[in-house]
Amino acid sequence: MKNTMNATIWISILLVLFAGSCTTEGKQLEEEQYLIMLSMDGFRWDYADRTHTPNLDYIAANGVSTEYVKPAFPSNTFPNHYTMATGLYPDNHGIVNNNFYCPELDMTYRMRDRDAVEDGRFYGGEPIWVTAEKQGMTAASYFWVGSEAPVKGMQPSYWKIYDTGHAFADRVDTVAYWLQLPIEERPQLITFYFHEPDSQGHRTGPDSEEIDELVTELDSLVGVLIDHISKLPIADQVNLIVTSDHGMTERSQERYVDVGQYVDRDWLDISFGHNPVQFWRPAEGMKDSIYHIMKEVENVHIWRAGEVPERLNFGHNPRALDLIVLADSTWNIGWGEPEERFYTGGGHGWDNAKKDMHTIFYAMGPAFKEGHVHEPFELVDLYPLITEILGLDPAPVDGKLERVQGMLR
Repeated sequence: MKNTMNATIWISILLVLFAGSCTTEGKQLEEEQYLIMLSMDGFRWDYADRTHTPNLDYIAANGVSTEYVKPAFPSNTFPNHYTMATGLYPDNHGIVNNNFYCPELDMTYRMRDRDAVEDGRFYGGEPIWVTAEKQGMTAASYFWVGSEAPVKGMQPSYWKIYDTGHAFADRVDTVAYWLQLPIEERPQLITFYFHEPDSQGHRTGPDSEEIDELVTELDSLVGVLIDHISKLPIADQVNLIVTSDHGMTERSQERYVDVGQYVDRDWLDISFGHNPVQFWRPAEGMKDSIYHIMKEVENVHIWRAGEVPERLNFGHNPRALDLIVLADSTWNIGWGEPEERFYTGGGHGWDNAKKDMHTIFYAMGPAFKEGHVHEPFELVDLYPLITEILGLDPAPVDGKLERVQGMLR
């Protein structure tokens, strides 16, 4: 009888411990933080100061903001979105520009080439969604550079083929829908993307009234997203980051250098890129001649591979070819007479020290301080920031957690 009672007691204890363990695990799952990162392409650091943006102001008042964030060089869309995802400079993750020639694959990458964009061989590093999925966390992406390709054989659990026809409001609604999925299906990490105000900036320039009107419209969509989040049962677990890839500056046909006046295109085996940065592979025996000729051209910089200034963290990857050519800030380069559609309106891609290339950062949620204005940092620091918030073990990166850790509670 005594043995039976002892057995009964032990079974009861084990059942209580097991139930407690299950309750603890369930509670931990329910209390884990979520993170949404929205990128609004080409949103210059000062746009929100020029017009009515009550929702970005709300995030700043209740969370974190900074005067500006510095993009990676070149300050273009594809290199920087993949830098944001991987915490690596373009030289190290391999997406060295929007379009480039890849010597090791003997293939060309173009941002509008569906086959290239979906080819995982072009993408180095470890995107944040791969880091999450590897560690058992569900991730989602509504358009992000690299998310349409298997990188290290993996993609986010939820992802979309890029299509500008998807209305911004629909993208916001989808993000809200994902956050209402059953907990075992719900993504804890979501990245998503708007292609504005970049397109408008290219058309009318960054100082136009059209930009101010569009920025106010985009701010209202941020407000819709905030409203969706506030109505979720997990609202107090959701962190929101609103950022961008680069800024925008005015272009002019008056500030233009026709490189064809100095270099014959027959002297080059490969010329890749467009204003304001190009990568050249000279024909055999022509590299030194081209280099010395272009060194004397005003308002243009040229570097041999491996000789780009260290502060740009660029020029060692073979995909940048043998010579890197960059127009001086506010200047433009091209072959032949400048076509109006390419050299008016707004542009980007210049030296990332140029203030017009800088962009925004707003964030709020349980991980972030309230009303905190942080020191400027770099887009490459976003990966370690996200892994810290979500409790993920980071891959090796160039980004520095110490530059952003002070914004966290």
